[in-house]
Amino acid sequence: MGKSIEKPRIEPLQNGPLKVTGLNKLVDSEGNEFSCKEQMLLCRCGRSSHKPFCDGSHTRVGFQDSKIEGRMPDRVRSYEGKDITIHDNRGVCSHAEHCIRELPQVFDRSRHPWIDANAASADDIARTVEHCPSGALSYTRNGVLHKNLPRNPAIEVQRGGPYNVVGGPEFVDPRGCVPESEEHCTLCRCGASRNKPFCDGSHWLIEFDTVESEPER
Repeated sequence: MGKSIEKPRIEPLQNGPLKVTGLNKLVDSEGNEFSCKEQMLLCRCGRSSHKPFCDGSHTRVGFQDSKIEGRMPDRVRSYEGKDITIHDNRGVCSHAEHCIRELPQVFDRSRHPWIDANAASADDIARTVEHCPSGALSYTRNGVLHKNLPRNPAIEVQRGGPYNVVGGPEFVDPRGCVPESEEHCTLCRCGASRNKPFCDGSHWLIEFDTVESEPER
């Protein structure tokens, strides 16, 4: 393991990889750990042959990390219920669909509005919202906004999907992008998101599949 600094930092390099400094936990989707260095460069063009690490392919393929016009805008909508209010920012949703699978009576994309904050108990809704990896969903309960969780800094490399970031590493973006939640977000690594550096679910559309470098066992 690399030495730790006071707070890990993630910096999306312009038209290049993610520069990650001081992080001690990088795991695959099964929890197997990659060896961490004090500074790591993680691929986000989707073309590296050494994923999740960068091998310089972003230069060869002309990777561009600017946001694409016509993307889903960053806008928080609130759905008020009797005991809980659900907040939703579609612009940063990674479409992991935990909410739809866990509480389909609350989260139903075939319905308008698609969220019904009275269709389940406040406890069940809070628990499901806390499973949202991107920060698109949050909730207010008893007058308190809940957007963050008490977790240690880590990045989980989702097979065929984004980087799931938790624990609030400092996020420093040269373009001024800020995650919806200070504690967690999902970062694109397939290169196709219209909302870079954040994931917008485009890995599903391009059928992004990966073979990672071997984690430590």
